[in-house]
Amino acid sequence: QSSHRPAGKRTGQEPGSGGLPEGVEYIPTRKKGKNPMKPVGVAWYSLYARTRLGYLFYQRQVKKARERYPHGHSVPQPYCFPGVKILPIPVLSNNYSYLVIDTGSSQAAVIDPSDPLAVQAAIEEEGVMLEAIFCTHKHWDHSGGNEALCQKHSSCRVYGSTLDAIPQLTNDPCSRHSPLADREKVSVGCLTFEALATPGHTVGHMVYVLDGGPFGSPSCLFSGDLLFLAGCGRPFEGSPETMLASLDVAMGLGEDTLLWPGHEYALECLTFASLLELDNSALEQKLQWAVQQRQEKRSTCPSTLGEEQTYNPFLRTHRLELQEALGLWQGRGEDSDAFRARVLKEVRRRKDLYQAT
Repeated sequence: QSSHRPAGKRTGQEPGSGGLPEGVEYIPTRKKGKNPMKPVGVAWYSLYARTRLGYLFYQRQVKKARERYPHGHSVPQPYCFPGVKILPIPVLSNNYSYLVIDTGSSQAAVIDPSDPLAVQAAIEEEGVMLEAIFCTHKHWDHSGGNEALCQKHSSCRVYGSTLDAIPQLTNDPCSRHSPLADREKVSVGCLTFEALATPGHTVGHMVYVLDGGPFGSPSCLFSGDLLFLAGCGRPFEGSPETMLASLDVAMGLGEDTLLWPGHEYALECLTFASLLELDNSALEQKLQWAVQQRQEKRSTCPSTLGEEQTYNPFLRTHRLELQEALGLWQGRGEDSDAFRARVLKEVRRRKDLYQAT
């Protein structure tokens, strides 16, 4: 590709300039849930992630969310296939925890238990035994419920990366499963989870893949803050190159893999994406669907990785139409992955500006 910009190419709009696909009305939420990960500076991130002030802020988040959303921010929609039940648990103002149940043995695992009361209520309602907590990363809105649940369930183990300071991370030298290394597998009943190291959002971020093969179903990716529907997490502790490599790890899974993200950000992410690719029909259709879902307070999870590749700009860094929309072209002699990281950096910059408006 030439490093010179072709004439007559139409570029995507800068965030905040307005403009949606024809027929789509964007309905903003008047009272948006506070997100501690908004672009408020390195100092605040350090306080949130590394000091007790972050935990106190998390406790305040939990209290306010319980008052505002006594039944959760979204209507949970269980996903069942033979032998397995996945129950999304809406917590805080936009987070998801997931209770994953081996229906044959009634053994269960939970991913990212933000609010221990909400998770415990789901465990009791389902009548299951909690055997494992899989934590994607250290941030309190994903790990804050670990301690309370471990106190309630004495046999429960906490799994995650030692590179993150995850609360209650089990450190038993007699067990090869805790803490976890990249590609390590853990069994809970008949369920098998594989941990994949995906640094960027945090240095020790991991995602977990539930093998669907034994159940005749697609595999499931519990992506934490690596990947959202039409979006991805901010690289607080990594470079664009690191984040790109982690996204490529996720995309190495099958296209039919179900994506279960850590947040309900679909409407915001799809609206932003529509400002970049103005003529993407798959994106337009998904945005219209998401508007309807959120008007009814329904969850937008799951999507599939194959579907995400058609409209998620963070997964389309290799696509010429997105590169042109951003006004970026690969330089002569520039490595393809280095160029894709440059595209990712620009998408991230625009998304952060969009969030700030």
